[in-house]
Amino acid sequence: MDINYELYKVFYHVAVSLSFSEASKQLFISQSAVSQSVKVLEKKLGITLFIRSTKRVQLTPEGEILLRYVEPAINLIKRGEAQLMESSTLGGGQLRIGASDTICRYFLVPYLNQFHKEYPNVHIKVTNQTSTKCVDLLESGQVDLIVTNYPNSHLPERMKSIPIHTFQDVFIASREYYPELMDKAISLKELLNHPILMLDRKSTTSEFLHQLFQQHQLDLVPEIELGSNDLLIDLANIGLGVAFVPDYCLTSTGTLFQVHITEPLPTRELVIAHNAHLPVPQAAKAFIQSFS
Repeated sequence: MDINYELYKVFYHVAVSLSFSEASKQLFISQSAVSQSVKVLEKKLGITLFIRSTKRVQLTPEGEILLRYVEPAINLIKRGEAQLMESSTLGGGQLRIGASDTICRYFLVPYLNQFHKEYPNVHIKVTNQTSTKCVDLLESGQVDLIVTNYPNSHLPERMKSIPIHTFQDVFIASREYYPELMDKAISLKELLNHPILMLDRKSTTSEFLHQLFQQHQLDLVPEIELGSNDLLIDLANIGLGVAFVPDYCLTSTGTLFQVHITEPLPTRELVIAHNAHLPVPQAAKAFIQSFS
């Protein structure tokens, strides 16, 4: 099927912004030209891509399918253009990273700071998502690499993973509210007698903890599930339960203490992952090398 690339480009901008006017601004063409291009594409494909109304634009199911294929293609072209424009000395270019807010705040900041000092002309773009959603960013070509917890069941084999840090997950509780748990070790089964605070089901940490309890034939039913380790620490501080967090985000325990568990907890890793089938941009190569 012979369809001009520009038609897909217009479709992409409308699909992402869900606005014909916003797409026209991004493409520097008139809104009528955007509308006409979409109509031409719909005619060539023989399907309706958008549901139009006076208040909003919405993708049809067919439009959503097409976007899943067009978005990686558009991003791949952008990536190729960016690499061609980069100088071999990293006098410019862009570094696009995906990582969770916890990994960014408690682990990546010193490395980003050092990289920025060494390559001040490289534009650094960090996109915050959960470790599972970061894989989607990588697959769609929106980032050059991700820093993620590992194991990560969502990470496909074609993505190369480079270990950069080993860490231990810990259970923490307030000294004021849980003095009976101090200075002794308890089993995972005994731990279930207390409220468990943990990340939500969409996270690799939640997946890891549920699997750990299942290995011991235990059913984990958390009291609270949140999207932020910082909030888990805050709630543990006020005695709402026992929180499960990575040790690298405990910069200061304060009134908290580590609850010792009789069963050994496996260590996990932070890894840098990138698509092994695509060339790695110069800036991304330099950033990866900073961990060696």
